[in-house]
Amino acid sequence: MKRMIIFAMALSLGFQGIVCAQENKDNKEEKKTGLQFTEQKRLPVTSVKSQDRAGTCWAWSTISFLESEIMRLGKDSVSLAPLYVVWNTYNEKAKRYVRMHGSLNFGQGGAFADVLWVIENYGIVPLSEYSGLNYGEDVHAHGELDAILKAYLDAVVKNHNKKLSTAWLRGYNGILDAYLGAKPEKFNYKGKEYTPTTFYKDATGLNVSDYVSLTSFTHHPFYTSFPLEIPDNWIGEKSYNIPIDELMSIMDKAIDNGYTFAWGSDVSEDGFVRQGIAVIPDFDNYEMADAEIGKWVSLPKSKKVEEWFKNPGKEKQINQEMRQEAFDNYQTTDDHGMHAIGKAVDQNGNKYFIVKNSWGEYGDYKGYLYASYPFIEYKTMNIIIHKDALPKELKKKLNIQ
Repeated sequence: MKRMIIFAMALSLGFQGIVCAQENKDNKEEKKTGLQFTEQKRLPVTSVKSQDRAGTCWAWSTISFLESEIMRLGKDSVSLAPLYVVWNTYNEKAKRYVRMHGSLNFGQGGAFADVLWVIENYGIVPLSEYSGLNYGEDVHAHGELDAILKAYLDAVVKNHNKKLSTAWLRGYNGILDAYLGAKPEKFNYKGKEYTPTTFYKDATGLNVSDYVSLTSFTHHPFYTSFPLEIPDNWIGEKSYNIPIDELMSIMDKAIDNGYTFAWGSDVSEDGFVRQGIAVIPDFDNYEMADAEIGKWVSLPKSKKVEEWFKNPGKEKQINQEMRQEAFDNYQTTDDHGMHAIGKAVDQNGNKYFIVKNSWGEYGDYKGYLYASYPFIEYKTMNIIIHKDALPKELKKKLNIQ
């Protein structure tokens, strides 16, 4: 999840970022929409924030999800520090990159599991204790940092001394400290002293082992787990593989039962527009008067999408084979991590998930978007959700305790 960086740069500079902050692949123009939404359920969340000019959606979306989990578990609301996670992730990536002689994906992108791994091993801190802004910027901008870290590691891997020194990791972490700031070892929060580990264990109510990753693809057997084959899954996170209709049912019922989830998706479709809507228009079944059809079908694709939004029509019917073909052909890629927090319907009764994004308060819905069920069904890479949101029979089938 890192390829949304260019779009985030634009948003953070005024009109507002796989995984993440991807430029719209076709440089799509802004489209007017005739869709009207009625919200059915919206679960508690913290404020909308921005990853700015950094490809760290995986951290911001998972942190947002865990902040909602903290509230669901009955603890006080708190905004957590995504850049604390980023510091520790860069540290671990460096060690694995060097150990693998440079044969490991290295960059700003990451996966939901990175956040859970960091919290389990290094704890977490409030956002008020660690901003990650230590390099003369008011917004997150990691292009220079990422390039310097990669160049540093490549010099280490070249092994000019024929033996690695004991200083390389200290030097690397010095770069992280210079840009992001030194990690707090102890801090006071609401009158009590914590370390990152004790804050995780005593203040959040979280148990990161309670969270599972779910996906749906046919190149592995259903009801088994496997590491999803995407470049940013450098940590080797395993996802439980289930049929798409079961995955959709879990997501739908989870919201009804008070569970949000972190959502990883491709966002390169023409139907994902920056006002805050994600749909899969079915151009083959566009309903118009016969006299207008000839003119409409000759329009370029971007114009068809614009017309569809002005006069919303049908969406594609998605099946398991379509999902697999799009994944195998690189039409569905690991673009962006977000946080699904509610449900809505449009004026025609079509269903949508309400999704919290990490691009600041952009678009018509101030940092939120409405993603249709067909879009979710077609473009979901994986989700992270609390295991108790799963049906008992599925947990038994997957051997989840």
